[in-house]
Amino acid sequence: MQAISTSARNPCYTPAMPAGRPSQSKRSLFGERLFAARQQKGISQHEASEQMEIAQQTYASWERRDVAIKPEDIVKLAAILDTTAAYLLGCEDEPARPGAPTGKLRRLVDEVRELPRYQQQRVIATLEDALLAQRAKKAS
Repeated sequence: MQAISTSARNPCYTPAMPAGRPSQSKRSLFGERLFAARQQKGISQHEASEQMEIAQQTYASWERRDVAIKPEDIVKLAAILDTTAAYLLGCEDEPARPGAPTGKLRRLVDEVRELPRYQQQRVIATLEDALLAQRAKKAS
């Protein structure tokens, strides 16, 4: 049987917390933009680090601390996160989103981003099926 502490608990740690403990430091400008781009893309640090072929802890330090990153890694990050290196480096105010949906489609895509991952995958599968059927129809 596991012992349960009766001491006062830190109120900032709650069961609803997604993971990890709160950071004591503020993100750098690069880290803030990297975090925002990753959130916009809808991927985890683990997924981003796998695509970068680095350790998740290394990626986490890029988001949290001032670090030296190779230029080719910044370019690769920008490609993975569908943005530009200039945005990540603070040279542009808004991330580039070429070909991003507009109007009603954009609103729907934004709502789908809020769904749990498994529901997002179901929506994607449905869209892929519809597009595949449309391509087959055009080809015949």
